[in-house]
Amino acid sequence: MPGRGAERCAACAEVPVPPTLLKMDVAGAVQVVEDFVASCRRVLITGATGLLGRAVYKEFKDKNWHVLGCGYSRARPQIETLNLLDTSAVKELVEEFKPHVIVHCAAERKPDIVENQPDLAALINVGASENLAKVAAANGAFLIYISTDYVFDGTNPPYREDAMPNPLNLYGKTKLEGERVVLQNNEGAAVLRVPVLYGDVEKIEESAVTIMFDKVQYSNKSANMDHWQQRFPTYVKDVASVCLQLSEKKLQDPSINGIFHWSGNEQMTKYEMACAMADVFNLPARHLRPITDEPVGPTPRPLNPQLDCSRLEALGVGQRTPFRVGIRESLWPFIDKKKSQQTMFH
Repeated sequence: MPGRGAERCAACAEVPVPPTLLKMDVAGAVQVVEDFVASCRRVLITGATGLLGRAVYKEFKDKNWHVLGCGYSRARPQIETLNLLDTSAVKELVEEFKPHVIVHCAAERKPDIVENQPDLAALINVGASENLAKVAAANGAFLIYISTDYVFDGTNPPYREDAMPNPLNLYGKTKLEGERVVLQNNEGAAVLRVPVLYGDVEKIEESAVTIMFDKVQYSNKSANMDHWQQRFPTYVKDVASVCLQLSEKKLQDPSINGIFHWSGNEQMTKYEMACAMADVFNLPARHLRPITDEPVGPTPRPLNPQLDCSRLEALGVGQRTPFRVGIRESLWPFIDKKKSQQTMFH
């Protein structure tokens, strides 16, 4: 831990103007100065080993921020091991690193797991978020709490930021309670609700979108695909860009706070996503069977929790990658090369 403080001081210390800077044109000099200023901005990312956290880490790093990523069960080199349930450890880390921004990606985000482990899910999604909000407020850090479209029941879309939540399952309820404790304990914080996410997965089952790909490319038997629930698959790189843009806006305008929405704008069922995957990789889709009945199971899902993103759009914040572009980038490492070639040439 001592290295973090030393690195931070070195990055932000007063330094002489490089002689090369004096010889640059104005545009080049401005860029150098902007990069230097950015490198003095510090961001702490929780859940930095997860699907969204990795994208957020990379986005801030690529824009020359000083980034500290935290993880626990999947901690790895370059990632700080931090148990978010250890309140004193969280406080110590934030006080030492002194981040300008904290992006809170860590959560138990799988609805079925939340239903089976409600107490642990509440500790992670609510308790840890409340403590982080208090610590962020005490240290003057801008907190972005990542939430979900599952805070809505899906009966009356699209949902504005001020729409009345009504979660149908325990996952949505714990994330909504997390929103409330964050905003109660940190008036300057932001809640960013997002829908189902996909991106550069480490394993195909890491996303509820990409997990369908095996059923798509292995067509030796028919596969039932949900054609009832309406989703808006959203690329994690886009959400990461929104987190960065919102952070930069906040540093310019401290009055920015409250609830925000971001979402892809392509409405698709799981069946339609699967057909799009088949189309992108030139694979057959005849074996995919659309099921229009409401899914039966212990964890109810909202029919259409579409998010209205007008508040961020009004700030000039946003980025949307077409689904077929994003899913190609995400899934090409998992394509069965033999099947792809057979389909292309026969």
